[in-house]
Order: sequence, then C-alpha cells, then structure tokens
Amino acid sequence: MSDFWVFGYGSLMWRPGFDHHEAVTAHLAGAHRSLCIYSWVHRGTRQRPGLVLGLDHGGSCRGVAYRVAGGDRATVIDYLRGRELVTDVYREVWRPVRLQGNDPRPVRALTYVVDRNHRQYAGRLLPETILGHVREGHGRSGANRDYIFNTVDHLRALGIRDTLLEHLAAVLHDH
Repeated sequence: MSDFWVFGYGSLMWRPGFDHHEAVTAHLAGAHRSLCIYSWVHRGTRQRPGLVLGLDHGGSCRGVAYRVAGGDRATVIDYLRGRELVTDVYREVWRPVRLQGNDPRPVRALTYVVDRNHRQYAGRLLPETILGHVREGHGRSGANRDYIFNTVDHLRALGIRDTLLEHLAAVLHDH
C-alpha cells in the first residue's frame, strides 16, 4: 500500500498524534482556516463552548501536509476519526494540496472540513464574541486560549500570518 498525505491547518500542525515520514508546508485552495466551530469536547463544553478551527468554504489555506506510510493507513485514519469526528461537525474529505519547499507538487490529502449544516457550526462571529468564547472555553484537551497560542506560534514558525488569530493571541496574552 502506498504512502498517503494528511493536511493539518489547526491543532494537527502542532500535535499530529500519529507517526509520519515527512511534514511539509502545503497550500489548499477552495477552503480557508476559520474559528467557526463551537467546541463542546476538546476546548469547551455544551454549557460553555469554546471555538476551534475548521476549513470553511472559499478562499485558501496554508498548513502542514504529513506523509504517512501506507502500512499505517488504517491506524492513522482510525486515530483521526476518533479525534476529529467525535461530534461529526467535520466531514472527512480528500482534497488536492500543493506541497511547498524543495519538492513543490500537488498531492491528494486527507483533511477535515466543517459541515455547515451541523449545530456546532458557528459561522462568522464578531471578534468580541470569539474572544468571549475563547476566554471561557475549557475542555478535554485544555484551555481554549492555549489552543490559540499554540496555533499562532506554529503558524508564525511556518511563516504564515493569520491576522485574527494573532490579534486574539495578543489580547489574551495581555489579560
């Protein structure tokens, strides 16, 4: 079985949780990174939902593509389904991404996009509303603010700018 690729744009960038042979900055067209998902498990609860990232329709997104050994396919996909599909707010899809760096080329990658019809889909929220959820959110994987800090740190390390996330991190850091 041949190797395959997984595209990460949020916590998968800094905590993939699976073995991989390679991690490469990659570009996905047709969807953008957005704090558009109410988190009821990992970064919040139903009573106090946090907000996490989803790939939402339109635009483009830079993230990390991981090359995974074909022999690990079933194990890695099972792991990702257990992590990403816990409330079914994401849809598992295969999308073309363009690897960047020394070997720029298109590959097909497994990734998770938001289901806009799911009740956890928050859509576009005002920055003040987002900030309130992030300040209050705490779930199985920890504080929502730490999710923002880790994501911003890893985006910066990759040379990727996200104005909203950087603004949130600066405000959260100062308070």
